Amino acid sequence: MFKERAIEKMKEVFKENTWWMDHTFSVLKYAEEIMEGEKIPQEEREQISLIAILHDIGAIDAIKIHGSDAAPYQEKEGARVSREILEKIGYPKEKIDRISYVVGSHHTFSKIDGVDFQIQWEADLLVNLETRPVRSDREKLKAAIEDNFKTTTGITLACERYLK
Repeated sequence: MFKERAIEKMKEVFKENTWWMDHTFSVLKYAEEIMEGEKIPQEEREQISLIAILHDIGAIDAIKIHGSDAAPYQEKEGARVSREILEKIGYPKEKIDRISYVVGSHHTFSKIDGVDFQIQWEADLLVNLETRPVRSDREKLKAAIEDNFKTTTGITLACERYLK
C-alpha cells in the first residue's frame, strides 16, 4: 500500500528526468532480490522498499537549491523530501525517522548501521558500478565488492554481474 503511494510520489518528483526514475526502479529491483535472498521478514520489507524508492529523492531539489546533485546536497535535501512524502502518504510517524536517516545518509558508508541501510547500499552500488571506472580493473573491482558488500545475496549478485 505505502510502496505504491511512494512510487507515485517519486514519479511526480522525477517526472522530467526519466534517468532518475529508471535508476530508482533498478535499485528497488536489487533491494527486493537481496531481501528475498536474505530472507528478510515481510514486515521489514516495505520499509526497505521505501528506502530504495526514496533514496535519491533529494536530487532534484539539490540541483534547484544548491546547483548540484553532489552527495552532501542530495543527502540533505533527500532527508527532508522523503520525510514530507512519507507524511503525505500517511506512513507511520514512528518509522519515518529511520527512512529519513538512511535517505539522508545513503552516500556515507560510515553511517551504515543496520541491515536495511546495508541492503540499500548494496542495491544502489549494484546499479552504480555499471558506470564506475573501477569496472575496468578486475582487482580493484574485487576489492570494492569485498569492502562494500556484506550480505551473501549482495556478494553473489555483484560477483555474478561484474566478475564473471
